[in-house]
Amino acid sequence: MARAITAEETAHVDELVDRARRALQAFEGASQTDVDRLCQAMAWAVANETTFTHLAHMGVDESGIGDPESRVAKRFKVMGILRDVLRQKSIGVIEELPERGIVRYAKPVGLIASLVPTTNPELTPPGVGLFAIKCRDAVIFSPHPRSQRTTRETVEIMRRVLAREGAPVDLLQCIERPSIPAAQYLMTQADLVQATGGRDMVRAAYSSGTPAYGVGAGNSTMVIDETADVAEAARNTRLSKTSDFGSGCSADGNLVVETSVYEALRECLVAEGGHLATPEEAAKLQAVLWDGEGHRTPDTIAISAQALAAKAGLEVGADERFFIVEQDEIGRDHPFSSEKLGVVLSMFRYSGFDAALEKVRAIFEVGGKGHSCGIYSFDDDHIDRLARVAPVSRIMVRQPQSKANAGAFNNGMPMTSSLGCGTWGGNITSENIHLKHYMNVTWVSRPIAEDRPSEQELFGEFYGTPVD
Repeated sequence: MARAITAEETAHVDELVDRARRALQAFEGASQTDVDRLCQAMAWAVANETTFTHLAHMGVDESGIGDPESRVAKRFKVMGILRDVLRQKSIGVIEELPERGIVRYAKPVGLIASLVPTTNPELTPPGVGLFAIKCRDAVIFSPHPRSQRTTRETVEIMRRVLAREGAPVDLLQCIERPSIPAAQYLMTQADLVQATGGRDMVRAAYSSGTPAYGVGAGNSTMVIDETADVAEAARNTRLSKTSDFGSGCSADGNLVVETSVYEALRECLVAEGGHLATPEEAAKLQAVLWDGEGHRTPDTIAISAQALAAKAGLEVGADERFFIVEQDEIGRDHPFSSEKLGVVLSMFRYSGFDAALEKVRAIFEVGGKGHSCGIYSFDDDHIDRLARVAPVSRIMVRQPQSKANAGAFNNGMPMTSSLGCGTWGGNITSENIHLKHYMNVTWVSRPIAEDRPSEQELFGEFYGTPVD
């Protein structure tokens, strides 16, 4: 149970909120040109290669989670978010529908409380910051204690840009001494909460009394059917599984593979750097990955294959980058069918696509409903059938999940670092959280020619029939 907030913490948050409210007032007259220019300046300051590399390495060093080399690649998310916000209007009229007599106007949502996860201390602040500045919002960031220095430095870089460009610096602020009580109090004082982090913090956001966008847990599962290019599937799986040592909830966790291509895919995965675990090795991995109550052990999350092997008492080659664990059983008593948050990949075999769909359903009953699924297939019927039944908000076709479902330059998903998981995942939206979620919208309606079908058209075959 969280301790009570101290008087000092309350005063600190109150001061940040007061400064943010005054900054909002000073910024309310900013034009579309003003905010677009600020977004470009902020994005460049954070996402130039030198600065982002420094922040990415700093985040890994500080938290002890993730891979510094692959984390640097997350700078493309900042660039993608910038691309998206520059292409959209966020001030004044944003849409006109003359045939319906509708004009839509964008307004700020106000003050946003942003909960920053330990896995993205250098990505979440610029991502949320760009959306907020574009919409003339203010943000107070609540860092994760394990990566607070990285978050503070990232926010400070953006504040220096605001000061240089003559914008109110307190549009973007950061809690100096983060704690659960301070974060909870901040959420009650904000106009909107953007919660990216653990399940408990997301639940706290939804119970704060403030409108909130949260995220759900992942258990990313990919189907590989008989039409798949297995070399491509293996390569993309390695990219997704090893990116930042699998720290993201989008990292591929389970492969559901058609029997006819199972061995070929397994061989390609080994060629990509996978270590095929024996049953004895799998048992040792399970013993260190989960505690006696089935919870993931924190010190095995998002570490290298070599570090995980050392903890499990195993030996792996220097060029082996992830573990492959072959599985037959699915369920809460079989933890390899749950989210791994690391460099462990589970493989399941199926025969016939109906069996694949059943395994997908069973896996998501273990965990990850609402998040992400994918398929390697050139059979449009298979893709359609999976899309109709999978309880997820996004399905990636022939793409590395962790590099695609939050937006990529070669797909049409909105760029973001926050993924809504719908009612499946306990979230209010099933969309990628992006610009539209950071603005209020006023609908102006003018009269149009009457659009009123006859009763017979509306009631169809039931019109005029006796009513019991």
